[in-house]
Amino acid sequence: MKLNLTKRRSLWWSISAVAIAVGIAAMVFSWQQYQAPLRLGLDFLGGTRLQFERDCTQADCQSPITPEEVRSVLSDKGLGNSNIQVLGNERQAVSIRTQPLDVEKRTDLQTALVEKLGTFDNQKTQIDTVGPTLGKQLLTSGLLALFVSFGGIIVYLTIRFQFDYALFAIVALFHDILITMGAFSILGLVTGLEVNSLFIVGLLTIIGFSVNDTVVIYDRIRENFKLKGSKGNVGEAVDLSVNQTLGRSINTTLTTTLPLLAIYFFGGETLKDFALTLMVGFLAGAYSSIFIASTLLGWWRERRAPQNASFEATIPSPKEN
Repeated sequence: MKLNLTKRRSLWWSISAVAIAVGIAAMVFSWQQYQAPLRLGLDFLGGTRLQFERDCTQADCQSPITPEEVRSVLSDKGLGNSNIQVLGNERQAVSIRTQPLDVEKRTDLQTALVEKLGTFDNQKTQIDTVGPTLGKQLLTSGLLALFVSFGGIIVYLTIRFQFDYALFAIVALFHDILITMGAFSILGLVTGLEVNSLFIVGLLTIIGFSVNDTVVIYDRIRENFKLKGSKGNVGEAVDLSVNQTLGRSINTTLTTTLPLLAIYFFGGETLKDFALTLMVGFLAGAYSSIFIASTLLGWWRERRAPQNASFEATIPSPKEN
């Protein structure tokens, strides 16, 4: 398979632009509904989350749990503004996110819910509490880690290659982050999916994966600039370099995605969303490394000299490692 990237770069950019625009639109709607671009979980907002599932050996499971009957119990306890989500295909489980509750209030609420809904399975009961101050600290620290990562990558790529290499690599990374955030914003609106601290870890992992793939392609572009000399133009160098590394990019993406699929389907609820974050980001990263970072670099270098000029005329001497 041989890709002709340069001549169709407007198509690749348009695909990314549409995907990012849809994601940004979802984040705008999410902001209106949740006051955040994504539906933030307990780790960031703070509060208490209670998740219960009926024990059908001791309770009547003929009828599903409804948000209305759960809210009636919460309203009696002064918690009527809590977030309620009914879970499971048979709708026999419920997740409640509310203000921070101490042990006594949690026990009192659970007792009232049992009286209303029936006995819960203790082995499937989950109760977590995070203070609002800690939640804000986690969010701030996570965002700071992202910006520090971007800064470090700019410095590294500028030293190893040149500044324009670093600039377009960062553009590709923003592309990957926006695609991932957009996907989770849509999922938050449609399915109620919340993001937690593992989402930030996932974004940092995506940055590392994506920039590594971009560096491999950039390194081949630089080598082809050296080897070709005056025998070709910038577009040819970009196309040749991407095609030479295409197999490696595809194989790397597949070998990392397959284990993530296994984690997603068999790894349990804790790791499920983390695996989904990585899968979306890795696929976006593979696309941006092949179709965005390389074509942007080629477009920029072509603008710095007449069309179809030689490598030697258009490309400044690359910095040596």
